[in-house]
Amino acid sequence: MKAASKQPLGAASFSTRWMVLTVPVRHKSLVAVLALMPALIVFCAFWLLPFSRLILMGAEADRSSGVSAYLTILTHRQYLISIVTTVGISLVVSLTAVAIAGFVGFFLARQHFWGKAVLVAILTFPLAFPGVVVGFLVIMLGGRQGALAQSSLWLFGERWMFAYSLAGLFIGYLYFSIPRVITTVMAACDNLDKSLEEAARSLGANTWQVTKDVIVPGIAPALLSTGAICFATSMGAFGTAFTLGTRLNILPLNIYGEFTNYANFAMAAALSVVLGAITWIALSIARRLAGGNLGASA
Repeated sequence: MKAASKQPLGAASFSTRWMVLTVPVRHKSLVAVLALMPALIVFCAFWLLPFSRLILMGAEADRSSGVSAYLTILTHRQYLISIVTTVGISLVVSLTAVAIAGFVGFFLARQHFWGKAVLVAILTFPLAFPGVVVGFLVIMLGGRQGALAQSSLWLFGERWMFAYSLAGLFIGYLYFSIPRVITTVMAACDNLDKSLEEAARSLGANTWQVTKDVIVPGIAPALLSTGAICFATSMGAFGTAFTLGTRLNILPLNIYGEFTNYANFAMAAALSVVLGAITWIALSIARRLAGGNLGASA
């Protein structure tokens, strides 16, 4: 009678260990999929499907030209000027906000004085304002009945106004961009390694050299990140622009006008896709230059 063939002890042990290890891994994978399922459903239902529909709708015929809305944007001066104006004012706002608030944020991060907490709270308070309120504040400053108009009327006999122009829009965008930069720069300065500054000073570096060679490179990713966030926010800001006047030729107001006033859904969709694409490209470039720390820095 032949003896029953037996599996080697080492192979049996390896097979048993493999089964023990794979079962928990499969269980964890299943749990991970189930945990991500609600987020995937929300993502598909409220972003992927609507945005896909938006892209397809933008390829439909424009009501005024009869050709694809994307092609109409590229061939009509009005839409090209709108894109250039929106990108230009958003870029100027982000650069100005970083330049102004960068110094303020660094000063507040390094200096300790009585009332600092109150000052920081006041400087960052505009973050709580919606765009409509910001626009109204600009009107109160540079509108027809604003402080500047009343002062110039009393002094020179004429009203000086800027609220209903690109200058007013610039002031409004800058108003809610500066607090964001201040908070980001303060957080970045708190995370700087002060031993590097002390080492630079011990080697004979003056204040300007320490700032240029140590501090600025240390907070550069944060400055780049918050500048990109300011650019993206200004690109899509609607409430402030709508409050200051609908004659401004910028993308958010053009999208609103095409959709509401003319029921030109194809053009509204195409302009929305263009706005989203420009913003996404800007954020992607900033993320790459900042070393992938866009969200963490800003």
